[in-house]
This record gives sequence, structure tokens and C-alpha cells, in this order.
Amino acid sequence: MKDLVVSKLRIWDSRSGAALVEDSSFTVKAGKCLAIVGESGSGKSLTCRAIMRLNKAGLRQSGDIWLGDIKLTALTEKEIRRIRGTKLCLILQNGMRAFDPSSTIGSSVRETLAWHYGWSRSEMIGKMAKAMTAVKLDDYLRILNSYPHQLSGGMLQRMMIALAIVLEPEVVIADEPTTALDTVSQFEVLQQFALLRERLGCTMVFVSHDLGCVKKLADEVLIMKNGVIVEKGAASDIFHAPRHDYTRYLVTAKTSVNQHFRRLMGGDSFVFH
Repeated sequence: MKDLVVSKLRIWDSRSGAALVEDSSFTVKAGKCLAIVGESGSGKSLTCRAIMRLNKAGLRQSGDIWLGDIKLTALTEKEIRRIRGTKLCLILQNGMRAFDPSSTIGSSVRETLAWHYGWSRSEMIGKMAKAMTAVKLDDYLRILNSYPHQLSGGMLQRMMIALAIVLEPEVVIADEPTTALDTVSQFEVLQQFALLRERLGCTMVFVSHDLGCVKKLADEVLIMKNGVIVEKGAASDIFHAPRHDYTRYLVTAKTSVNQHFRRLMGGDSFVFH
């Protein structure tokens, strides 16, 4: 496993010249989980897509991004496509966007695996069946023969995690993966991300505005506001001794919501942890 290093990343709109992410630098140590936290429009998703080289054509970026000794920002489009999946894997917020709506899940999965590996159809199905069982998608044949709209958001997220298990990437980037899910599905998907990390030993970038999710997964936390990193540090420091006013606001707001919920439910004895 290798460190992921982002150095002086700047992202701007080529038409207006407006800066969307400004001078962003951070390192994710091999095998660790970095959470990027901030409100909508803070630059979290743009940063993730910049690492994957997937930002829209109208956006430009500068700065360097390294995965070990591989300079991702210097690769050709063909070269970066080859390592998306096997070295870098992006798990999206909306599972419906990850799969071709006109094809079955199985067809999309086979196309992805065929691009990277020379496995036979039976090998692909065997590996996917094992991975799907690991993420509690037991009826794998029905799911592989289903279209995306026939599955719930939680099932699609777990399907993306299962595919990551088979691809075995060095870095998993999860961009708001629990936002569109109900509370029960959020809990289940978070568990699967923890197990994915444990199973692969991979480096992880977990993007969220939900500090509850972050607290369960992250070793380090990076706080973004208006395209700028305002604070970064160990998760324990961020939650217990935040330095920046905006970080204190986020932590205080989360604590206030939790306390209000406990009062409504009649105290701690009625709250599941």
C-alpha cells in the first residue's frame, strides 16, 4: 500500500475563472482513513473527482497528486483509466449513477471486470457471488439479473462495495455514500465500509457532512469551507479540541442535535448506540 499525497491542488471554472478549491494539500497515509467534512459546495466532491481525474470538462485543475511513486496528474487519459478500479475506486453518493440504467447489474459488473482482467464469465460470477455474500447480498443471481431501478439505494451501495472487494483497489474514495439512505441502511453501509477496510487493508477517503458517520470510520479529519481547508488533524483532536470556529460550529451543532434527540426519546436509556 502507498500514501496518497495531494499537493497545492487548485480547481477553477475555465469560463469564469472562479476558484472552487484553493491551494489544497494533504496526505492520506497507507491503510488509514481520512474523512473530508464540510457543507454542500465546500469542495469535497471536487477534490475527490480531481484525484480520480473525473471532474467535468469545464473545470481545470493544477497541482500534483501522487499515489506512491505514481504521479496521477501526469498520466494520460488511457493510463488513468487503467488504474481506476484496480488502484483507485470511487464509490458515489447515488448508486443509480454508478450503473448503466439500460443494463442489468450483472452486465455492468462484467464490463468493468472485463476491462481490467481476463477472467471468464464463470470466474467473474464466482468472485462476485463471494463478494456479494460478504456484504449480505445473498440472492446474488437475482440481483445480478436486476436493473438498477429494481434495487434499493442501500443494495446499490453494497453492490459497489462488493465490486470494490473484487477489484481490490489500493485507495477507496467514498463520496457521501450514506447521504441518500435511510438510517438503518446508513448503519449497514457504514459497517460494510469498515469491513471493506479491514478486508483489503486499503487507504480510504470518506467524504461526508455527517460527523456521526465520520466518527465511526476516520483516523484523520479534514474540514473544508468555501473551497479552502480550514483545519485538519487526528479525528480525536477534531472532535474533542477543535481549533477553528467553523469546526467548533460543526461539532457543537452535531452535539446539540444528539442531545435534543435524547430528550425527545426520554433519555439515554432509550437511545441505541
